[in-house]
Amino acid sequence: MNRLTISQIIASLAVLLLATGSALMLGAAPLAVALPVLAGVAVLLITSQGAEPGTEAPAAPAEPPMPDLAAHPDFTSLLEGISDPLLLIEKGRILRANRAAQRLLGTHIEGEDARIAIRHPAAAERLANQAPMAEPAMVELVGLGTREQRWQMRIAPLGDPAQVRRLVHLADHSGAYAAERMRVDFVANASHELRTPLAGILGFIETLADPDLGRDTETRQRFLKIMEGEARRMQRLIEDLLSLSRIEAEKYRAPVSEVDLSELVAETVSVFRASHDERGRDVEMDITPGLPAVQGDRAQLSQLLHNLIGNSVKYGRPGTPIRVSLGEGPSGMSRICVADEGEGIGPDHLPRLTERFYRVDSGRSRAMGGTGLGLAIVKHIVERHRGRLDISSVLGKGTTVSILLPRSTEGDKAAWRHG
Repeated sequence: MNRLTISQIIASLAVLLLATGSALMLGAAPLAVALPVLAGVAVLLITSQGAEPGTEAPAAPAEPPMPDLAAHPDFTSLLEGISDPLLLIEKGRILRANRAAQRLLGTHIEGEDARIAIRHPAAAERLANQAPMAEPAMVELVGLGTREQRWQMRIAPLGDPAQVRRLVHLADHSGAYAAERMRVDFVANASHELRTPLAGILGFIETLADPDLGRDTETRQRFLKIMEGEARRMQRLIEDLLSLSRIEAEKYRAPVSEVDLSELVAETVSVFRASHDERGRDVEMDITPGLPAVQGDRAQLSQLLHNLIGNSVKYGRPGTPIRVSLGEGPSGMSRICVADEGEGIGPDHLPRLTERFYRVDSGRSRAMGGTGLGLAIVKHIVERHRGRLDISSVLGKGTTVSILLPRSTEGDKAAWRHG
């Protein structure tokens, strides 16, 4: 068997890496590409053992014995260079396991039967099978590691078929599964929220179509008022869904305009005082003078303020103050606080308040005209502005929502010039 020179090894590795890069640009999964590359590198390492720089040994009359791939230090380094769990298995037993695999399955697994290390019914048959493999196999595993985790196990043949060696790669798909589950839940919740008022509207239309009821002016007016309320509820929901979609689409593009928060907060409080009768007069305002502008999207920050103050108006006890304050925050940020004296929210609900359609009291929220998307929109606006959101609440005392927003560099300069 001819041995390779160092330059030939480097050239061959370059071809393998170029092929990997091309596959990744075409959208292939990174570690689906990595397995054949690993196998190719392993063959190069085996072939090159004993080669001297600049020389090529003459062909031997007989094939030398193939070195042990599992014992090769460079192959071990390759296994450790990949962050996902990787196992080298021979005839059903684990020869090598990288650190990621040992963290997942235990530090003792080398030398064990692979079916004992990966205790999963769907994996057992594949790991025990010693028949020649024509192509890699993939198995979906649920509950390996923790009950919520989802894994994809990929098994590929490696080296001499007589050795029955397999390279096993475990890819954690829990994040993709959770995202898909959120998408499905979101579609189901949105459909339900739209279907309920629509069913009511259709029912009243059928009732009004009855000639006898159609002549009753009082009944007709009452039904039309209910229909208008249900239609406006659908309108609010659709507007919030569209708003959330737009904010998410711009999530990774930070806003570049300067916004005077002092002016915006004063304007929003003025709107609530003018449009909410007695409850509007309960809205109090405290703004620290001379604050610099923030870098933001004015329309989105206005929506954020309307959502937060609107929640306090809905859920705070009548006659109690709603305090809106704007002042200095830590690390050169501006802090907005909206505090009410309502019934408060239990600690078990707090972590889920920004989930789409999550409600502490579904009946009360719908009766108040809530869509279940207000705080989800607030969270996404804060994330887009690279800020921080904190919600604290005490049962029987009330709730405080705090927002930290980074200031504009130009705003800091202007404040210093006028200071």
